[in-house]
Amino acid sequence: MDRVVNVCEEPDDLLVESSIRPLTIKEYIGQSEVKDNIKVFIEAALMRNESLDHVLLYGPPGLGKTTMAMIIANELHKNIKTASGPAIEKSGDLAAILSTLEPGDVLFIDEIHRIPRVIEEILYPAMEDFTLDIVVGGEGGSRSIKIDLPPFTLVGATTRAGDLTSPLRDRFGIVCKLKYYTNEELKLIVLRTSRVLDMPITEDAALALAKRSRGTPRVANRLFKRVRDFALVEGKEEIDLETTIKALDRLKVDDYGLDEVDHQYLRSLIEKFNGGPVGIETLASSIGEEVTTLLDVCEPFLLQKGFIKRTPRGRMATMKSYKLLGINYQENLFVGE
Repeated sequence: MDRVVNVCEEPDDLLVESSIRPLTIKEYIGQSEVKDNIKVFIEAALMRNESLDHVLLYGPPGLGKTTMAMIIANELHKNIKTASGPAIEKSGDLAAILSTLEPGDVLFIDEIHRIPRVIEEILYPAMEDFTLDIVVGGEGGSRSIKIDLPPFTLVGATTRAGDLTSPLRDRFGIVCKLKYYTNEELKLIVLRTSRVLDMPITEDAALALAKRSRGTPRVANRLFKRVRDFALVEGKEEIDLETTIKALDRLKVDDYGLDEVDHQYLRSLIEKFNGGPVGIETLASSIGEEVTTLLDVCEPFLLQKGFIKRTPRGRMATMKSYKLLGINYQENLFVGE
């Protein structure tokens, strides 16, 4: 199911996303602690004329990990090369990427938790000693060769820090957790996007949009573009509150930022499984969604807002979910929580 609140990047959004991304730490809105710390680390690295320590960015999707990686490269005045964990399937793939790096370059690997273990082991000496040990030749005639690499900074991004192996996680000198944004921060992001895309929006409309953006800048920007469409078709030169509310209602995004898939998740949990506990695989099958979609997109926000609880026995609905759906809350269902 296509979701307007989907926090994963889609091909048709990449061009717009690149145009509205901030390029410096000063332009970056939110994540104050992470931003301030990274600024210090970058300044110190520049003063020592050394490459920045490897950086691990983790947190739910859509919070700005890719943007932060690009900002790190810009602030270091170095080039950035990007790769994706699932795309690095062979040692040759990693060697090809690393061999193109110049001194001080930034290598950004998204979904780094999905790098195959055999490739991960090749990455260890590259991160620690800036050397690449690879085996060449066939069976019986294979040999190991060592390639010296220039100092570089690896920026890894993941939505599942717990899936990283300890040896890989320990090789990152800087570890930063990105958190959900506040409504005020998202409002500022919406106002900035409106200026970049040259479509004015009133402050009350920007705040209303921010409140339905799941604490996520990517969702806020996507919703802004859809609301902009409604405003343009209606012949308005400025997005106002009335247009924003009407557009978001038509997109089935409620006051909490929950969409149709979230409502299906909660309704199935309550009506089909008596509020839980139920396993994630069973729940995903009941609404026809992938387990990874529920784990990475739906559940982090539902948990953060208190609509569900994750227990050793499975997922359970809270009273807040019952109230949201207008279903009578039965205390006896929650005995033994």
